[in-house]
Amino acid sequence: MGFKHELGQVVQVAVSGEEGHVKGRAEYANSCNQYLIHYCAADGRAVDAWFEEGEIIPADSLEE
Repeated sequence: MGFKHELGQVVQVAVSGEEGHVKGRAEYANSCNQYLIHYCAADGRAVDAWFEEGEIIPADSLEE
């Protein structure tokens, strides 16, 4: 099926609104795609965290 988001793409975590970029991607045979996002958390810390494909949206889609 392929990946919805590109490496380096700026995305937003849908539930929190935090914005970061795609640092890595993982594809599984029996699970949805996942993305490693590097972002600045609400408390100011730099964070790397994995999110499922449906949990992030492209940041540029917010401007439309």
